[in-house]
Amino acid sequence: MTPLRIAVIVGSTREGRVGGRLAHWFVDQAARHDDLAVTVVDLTEYDFPAAYPAEPTASIRAFVREVGRADAFVVVTPEYNHSFPAPLKEAIDYAYDEWQAKPVGFVSYGSRSTGLHAVDQLRTVFTALHATTVRDVVGIDLLGGEPTARCTDELGHDVGVLLDQLRWWGLALRDGRAARPYVS
Repeated sequence: MTPLRIAVIVGSTREGRVGGRLAHWFVDQAARHDDLAVTVVDLTEYDFPAAYPAEPTASIRAFVREVGRADAFVVVTPEYNHSFPAPLKEAIDYAYDEWQAKPVGFVSYGSRSTGLHAVDQLRTVFTALHATTVRDVVGIDLLGGEPTARCTDELGHDVGVLLDQLRWWGLALRDGRAARPYVS
């Protein structure tokens, strides 16, 4: 069976961000599963324009190709002022059909809230794009430290649950799209 292709999207572009380290920590956890092919899609590696262009730029096309290739997604997002970062929304909006009928999971982080306000808003955005968000989240309170140096039983359990849900939805929707293309 072809491995499920999961794109882990790093949603923060701030200098000194934690998101890149958390994405790689998550990828290390997911790499223990032979039936998953996990890649990191870091928004800092794309030169997106300051204003939405009339025609897609090379960076926009490259990002959209990465979204189109994936069977499922994990969005690594911070919570800034009870929401998610603007560059993440911009990137999400560059693709449309490529998100449809695919599952999205979240690794969120913040201080005390564990990023859940950002996740709640992202669920609304992805629902509008005809994507399916999975129920469980890996939420990290940075006041307890980064899990890159530790992986508590609870966080390890949360990662396993998220991957199980992504696997189920990802395979079911991949088979569904192959049998009958999604129409919105």
